Amino acid sequence: MDVALVTGATAGIGFAYARALAVRGAGLVLVARDGERLARRAGELRSAYGVTVDVLPADLATPEGLRAVEDRLSAPARPVRWLVNNAGFGLGRPFGEAELCEEDRLLDVLVRAPLHLTRAAVPGMVERGDGVVVNVSSVAGFVPRGTYAAAKAWVTSFTVGLHGELAGTGVRAQALCPGWTRTEFHDRADLDMGWVPRSMWLSAERVVEGSLSDLARGRVVSVPGWRYKPLPALARALPPALLARVAARR
Repeated sequence: MDVALVTGATAGIGFAYARALAVRGAGLVLVARDGERLARRAGELRSAYGVTVDVLPADLATPEGLRAVEDRLSAPARPVRWLVNNAGFGLGRPFGEAELCEEDRLLDVLVRAPLHLTRAAVPGMVERGDGVVVNVSSVAGFVPRGTYAAAKAWVTSFTVGLHGELAGTGVRAQALCPGWTRTEFHDRADLDMGWVPRSMWLSAERVVEGSLSDLARGRVVSVPGWRYKPLPALARALPPALLARVAARR
């Protein structure tokens, strides 16, 4: 049985990815900070799909939490074929207003955790000649606006480079770059999203379907939803200073 490890697995894109892989018969390792919620989600998935589901409560902003997940990814028993680096959050405040400790935590979860977990998983995948790493980025990474966007730009660039390094090994890497998605993300960041047109919102399930479809097609950067697909090319075409001014208006 394939095994998939998913971080940020209790809600939103993470839970949708876990469910989609369970439908395909994969066993799961669910990672998040809230152990009680993890246990409930694991029970739901076991009951619905009859797959093995392990839980690993861990705070990826701490060395201890990160190390626990690294150890599971590098363990030879029940090797992980799928790694979905999804854990993340937003600050909801401009740079200069957020506390520096919050900015550090953002970097730990959005940058350091995918780096460390990918490094823990990839050698075993290469040795076995098979594996998939999905790093959940964002279309925000195409637009220069704040430290969240900068972190997501790093995730996308890192993943594209990783894909090139893994050519010929049987291991694939994908940067999943969704637009506005109906999850708990914006509420947790205390963001007022009432200005966003309803037509621009995606469901977490639609995002995951897009990711899996693009993996089947060999696409390294996945941008689900036709409204968002032109954004990478548009971002490359506009001068960075102009793009930053446009983004700063909202």
